[in-house]
Amino acid sequence: MDLAQFYEILSFIHLSTIAPAFVIGTYMLVTQKGTPRHKVLGRIYMLLMLFTALVTLFMSAKVGPTLWDHFGFIHLLSLLVLYSVPRAYFAIRAGDVYTHKMNMIGLYIGGLIVAGSFTLMPGRFLGDLIFG
Repeated sequence: MDLAQFYEILSFIHLSTIAPAFVIGTYMLVTQKGTPRHKVLGRIYMLLMLFTALVTLFMSAKVGPTLWDHFGFIHLLSLLVLYSVPRAYFAIRAGDVYTHKMNMIGLYIGGLIVAGSFTLMPGRFLGDLIFG
């Protein structure tokens, strides 16, 4: 398997975890908080986001400057996810609803909206897939 095939496999794994995370995250933003459903979906959402962030660390940046010919600015969003998810989880376990809420909103905006918009740029896998 060459690097291009490996990148493509990682891209499909990433898409298969980020798509349900986007749906769940959007649903959770607009529905009642603190319910049993919210707690179950929240755990699923957090696991999906952690897994997808870890996968992206193995995907080299295809646009812009890179560090060690691999990491780009987009990887900062992966680090945001890896920080925000545990922070939000431990905050809610400690009863700190405000910190949990702020981390989850930041996670949704940074990890899904901002990162998602970067994926549509020319030269990126999804951008090329959609726009040719």
